[in-house]
Amino acid sequence: MNQELLREIKNGIATITINRPAQRNAVTYEMWKQLSAFMAELQADPAVRVVILRGAGTQAFSAGADIAEFEAQRSNSALARQYHAGVEEAFQAVANLPKPTIAMVAGFCVGGGLELAIATDLRIAADNSRFGMPTAKLGIVMPHWEMSRLVRLVGAGRAMDIVLTARMVEAEEALRIGLVSRLVPLAEIEQVTDQVAAEIAAYAPLSHRWHKQILETVLRNPGLDGLTPEEVKLVFACFDTEDFQEGRRAFLEKRKPEFRGR
Repeated sequence: MNQELLREIKNGIATITINRPAQRNAVTYEMWKQLSAFMAELQADPAVRVVILRGAGTQAFSAGADIAEFEAQRSNSALARQYHAGVEEAFQAVANLPKPTIAMVAGFCVGGGLELAIATDLRIAADNSRFGMPTAKLGIVMPHWEMSRLVRLVGAGRAMDIVLTARMVEAEEALRIGLVSRLVPLAEIEQVTDQVAAEIAAYAPLSHRWHKQILETVLRNPGLDGLTPEEVKLVFACFDTEDFQEGRRAFLEKRKPEFRGR
């Protein structure tokens, strides 16, 4: 197995580590493809409740796509289109995973690394983290889906500020503008991320899955006009689940519920 992308599953939490610290965890095309495969496997594994994505070490979450591959794989539009399809598949696999995802960000998070982080549900960042989208420095652009996710988080004006200036956004500003969910000292980043993941994993997985679907509906249709019967039904489907009965009983019995995703 490619040791440049590692996977570990423990106590219902899967951790995927980009393992190229000498290259600031830059991601190769094959790693993007492997990430897509990992997401499919984790989606099919009922034991996995939460997925954490991180970079090896503390100096970088990811510096993005490996520029060393650009000559061979992105030197013209035809090659770039093929390359983009593989990368986009990875981002969509993360964004569409019906399980909560967390990006644990320490150090640099730029380019494709930022695009990967904003595809997750939560971004927990260390105080040494720095964010940027330096596409203008390379003469390339941020694709539609990734731009859409950035705008959802920080708004159109701030998104354009980040993209047009190609500047680095420091950790405190990233928290202030909503680019990250939480900001913690570097020494505590692993502990806090593991704790948040464990808390999420202990709750009802069907609730998490449906909350992600409902959020997408709200973002796509803010006025909630013309909701489909399936979208309306989703709010009430939980009452027919074993998890709801378990949660209700556990509350009355003053004990911790044991949710099974059924």
